[in-house]
Amino acid sequence: MSARTQRRSPFGHPPPFPSASSVDGQTVAGYGENLSGNVRDLLARAKSGSYQAPPVKRAYVPKNEKEDRPIGLPTVEDKILQRAVAMILEPIYEQEFLPFSFGFRPGRSPHQALECLRTQCFEQKVQWVLEVVCASSSTRWIITTCGNCWAAGCRTE
Repeated sequence: MSARTQRRSPFGHPPPFPSASSVDGQTVAGYGENLSGNVRDLLARAKSGSYQAPPVKRAYVPKNEKEDRPIGLPTVEDKILQRAVAMILEPIYEQEFLPFSFGFRPGRSPHQALECLRTQCFEQKVQWVLEVVCASSSTRWIITTCGNCWAAGCRTE
């Protein structure tokens, strides 16, 4: 993949599986052979409302010795369009998030969330912490209480 194609990659960096194809059989390298024309066509379809997201190809990667984890492989075009929409909407909605929200936000990490929780526990004299994990999901809710106040997430105030 050329440096020019890498800069314009929908992933912001070389994709982890550049040769993996989606349901349409298109690879990043193949799409990049006519990148300008492909992106122009995609933009025209998106603006006209005729673009329809294709099905996502289901693949499985090893989770541990006994289980596989399902992942979805969207088409190259769909990934490009998703990233373009995210780049437009992210600055608009980012300002709406509370300071203790860390999930899937730019410049935020699980390590920062844990540090925030640690700080809250020590500075606000938290009496107990309840962690709820939803079945078959990696979603975790952390609920803390100090006296009569309850907080979901991690407050930095």
